[in-house]
Amino acid sequence: MDFRLNKLKQSLESAVEGMSSEQLSWHPPGKWCAAEVLEHLYLTYTGTITGFERVMRKGKPLATRASLSQRVLTFVVVGLGHMPAGKKAPAVAQPMGLPAEQVRNEIEAKLAAMDAIIAQGEARFGRQVKLLDHPILGPLTATQWRKLHLVHGRHHQKQLLRLRESTTRQMG
Repeated sequence: MDFRLNKLKQSLESAVEGMSSEQLSWHPPGKWCAAEVLEHLYLTYTGTITGFERVMRKGKPLATRASLSQRVLTFVVVGLGHMPAGKKAPAVAQPMGLPAEQVRNEIEAKLAAMDAIIAQGEARFGRQVKLLDHPILGPLTATQWRKLHLVHGRHHQKQLLRLRESTTRQMG
């Protein structure tokens, strides 16, 4: 696995380690709980896997041409490593109530499977080739996909740590 994604995996595991089911499901009003944050990440990995499977089946990159706003946002997220706050997740990546234990048990495997299929696409089509469109950022290379998931995962890891701290205060 890509060393940065492996480090992300460890950070996410550490952020929720030892949290009870009650802690995983607690949330501030109008916000996601830790279980929903993990499910959101799980769904983004699943979505990326599905997209790259389509690329591999078709035997060609499926990226379109980026708009100016997509290029700017890609620069901010992938280039600068900053995940803008307040962006709503695409519908396919919004939590839908998967069992928290299933997500917790499978997220590591999904992250590894995603990394593996990104690597396959990169090996087949090259490092500089835009392979697949992200629903918000537009067309990305394999390296950009990995960096996006790293930046996105770090953003949510901070959220998980804040939730962990809040639940510890709330629940004693």
